[in-house]
Amino acid sequence: MTAAPQPAASDAAAADTSPQPEPGATPPRTPLTARAAAEFVGTAALVAVVVGSGIQAADLTDDVALQLLANSTATVFGLGVLITLLGPVSGAHFNPVVTLAEWWTARRGGAGVNGRELAVYVPSQLAGAIAGAVLADAMFGEPLVKWSTHDRSAGHLLLGEVVATAGLILLIFGLVRTDRLRFAPVAIASYIGAAYWFTSSTSFANPAVTVGRAFTDTFAGIAPASVPAFVGMQLIGTVVGLALVAVIFVRGRTNGE
Repeated sequence: MTAAPQPAASDAAAADTSPQPEPGATPPRTPLTARAAAEFVGTAALVAVVVGSGIQAADLTDDVALQLLANSTATVFGLGVLITLLGPVSGAHFNPVVTLAEWWTARRGGAGVNGRELAVYVPSQLAGAIAGAVLADAMFGEPLVKWSTHDRSAGHLLLGEVVATAGLILLIFGLVRTDRLRFAPVAIASYIGAAYWFTSSTSFANPAVTVGRAFTDTFAGIAPASVPAFVGMQLIGTVVGLALVAVIFVRGRTNGE
């Protein structure tokens, strides 16, 4: 099968009568309302995948290893698709610590969200996470809201959250520093899938997802009493991750500096 012949450059230029941006101008950004909707929908879908696949796995087998395998596999594919779909709209954060880290780097001269966008993204993510958990419960005939009784307060689990979140931040902002964000859908989804297994906490690494998962007393749930410590460890992991980015991905200097 051969490719269709392409028009000559001069023909393409003559046919393009749309207004062209001024040289060096910044392209217009997607409206903030659309970006907030993307963060809400993306986070809701992510939590629905995590919770729904956990319920399905628990219904199909009593083997905890198989349950975790099914849960992690669905999350890998779901997250990859969501980043690919919504990344061009909002950046596909779906995670308050990612938004917070991007805001912090923007304050220090990098590209990222500003304070107003931070104030819109985070509530959208939290609301989306809760909606996703409720939706998953509804799809499987579970009570729409039932606080989880799955205690996750042990110290080794909290350490796992620091490691999981630090690794996630290192990955994302390492990709930014090396201009390889095109690999984000595969790289981030793969990392989360691996972290399900190599961290003791099964890698929540996301305050919004943590809050949402407190609303469901199913395989993926977390007891509300465990949420504050998990979120605190995720914030610590964010700081550690940003510190690692600063140490490892040192920006090059021009001659004479």
